[in-house]
Amino acid sequence: MLVRMEIESVLVTGANRGIGLELVKQLVQLPKTPKFVFATYRDESSTQDLKNIKDSSKESHVVLIKMDITKAEDIQNARRIIEDSVGEKGLNLVINNAGAAKYQSFNDITEENMLFHFTTNTVGPLLVLKEMLPLLQKSAANITDGLSVSRSAVLNISSLAGSMTMLSPSSPLGTDYLKIMGYRVSKAALNMTMKIAALTLTKETGILLLNMCPGWVRTEMGTDRAMIDVWDSVSDIIKTLPTLNDSHHGTFLDRHGNTIPY
Repeated sequence: MLVRMEIESVLVTGANRGIGLELVKQLVQLPKTPKFVFATYRDESSTQDLKNIKDSSKESHVVLIKMDITKAEDIQNARRIIEDSVGEKGLNLVINNAGAAKYQSFNDITEENMLFHFTTNTVGPLLVLKEMLPLLQKSAANITDGLSVSRSAVLNISSLAGSMTMLSPSSPLGTDYLKIMGYRVSKAALNMTMKIAALTLTKETGILLLNMCPGWVRTEMGTDRAMIDVWDSVSDIIKTLPTLNDSHHGTFLDRHGNTIPY
């Protein structure tokens, strides 16, 4: 049975391209669209597609927010903009999508490369969660039963590449997995960070928190070699989200809702 996605408000970080952009596209086309879709971007020159969605959206109020996920002051400013819109209803769903990957093999690895990935892919999403937490708590207070994306939730876009259990030379990436050490380490760190957050924000807080791998998706970051079209990946994510409940709190899932080992 297909469960429809019904949310009042959603924040999508890194929404100017790839998975983030496709999320915004599909969210505003839902049978019951969110009242507010907050879409962040870092570079003003890359926002034309978002502006087109904003201009054509008839039901959802699409709010574009300039935000660098590595800058705390940008995240704080985004929270103020969102709070002014949602008021006491709070923020329904945060999709921590913003991320980055730069190839660099083990022999060539630098401190700069490692810290770049850690700051962007691990620390940034954590700061977004921390800053948006009061708004998520307001949304959670509107419903008293169980965990769900309709109540209050945080979805962190992670990667199978961050699974220590699944690390193998037989990966679909082949030996390419040796060239993305910084990315893989930062995603493993994101998984641990959000697992701790989920254990801290117990089910009693009313906020569902989980990590999800969208698959190896054909985007600028995923490259043309990737096996999954971005529309298919995001469509699967949106189909899965409304089926999630208390049992998924603190888990690491694929886009179909199947568990991935940490």
